[in-house]
Amino acid sequence: VQPQASGGGLVQAGGSLRVSCVASGLTFSRYVMAWYRQAPGKQRELVATISSDGTTNYKDSVVKGRFTISRDNAKNTGYLQMNSLNPEDTAVYYCNAGNYKGIYYYPDYWGQGTLVTVSS
Repeated sequence: VQPQASGGGLVQAGGSLRVSCVASGLTFSRYVMAWYRQAPGKQRELVATISSDGTTNYKDSVVKGRFTISRDNAKNTGYLQMNSLNPEDTAVYYCNAGNYKGIYYYPDYWGQGTLVTVSS
C-alpha cells in the first residue's frame, strides 16, 4: 500500500496548483488523509489532515488560509488545493493515510511525494 501523489510542477508566485493523492490497496474511507511537505534543507512538516467524515485540520502557520484539503472516498483520492503560492512553499509534498490518537495524528502509509516549485 503506497499512496501516490501527483500534480506537482512549476508555478509562478501568486499562482495556484492542486495536487492529488490516490490511495490504492486500502479502505480509504477508514483513514484520515494527510499532506506533509519537506522543503530543501528542512524537516518534513504537517500541512493538513482530513478525516473520513470531512473534518479538516490545518497547520495555520503553514497554510495561512491559502490551502484547502479535500477528499473523494469513492475515488480513493485526496486533494490539496494551494492558492497564493510563494517561493517559501517550494517543497516535495507527500500524502499519507493514518489515524488520530487523541489530538495527535499518526501516519500509517506513506507515499512518494510530488515536487512543487514556486518561482519568484
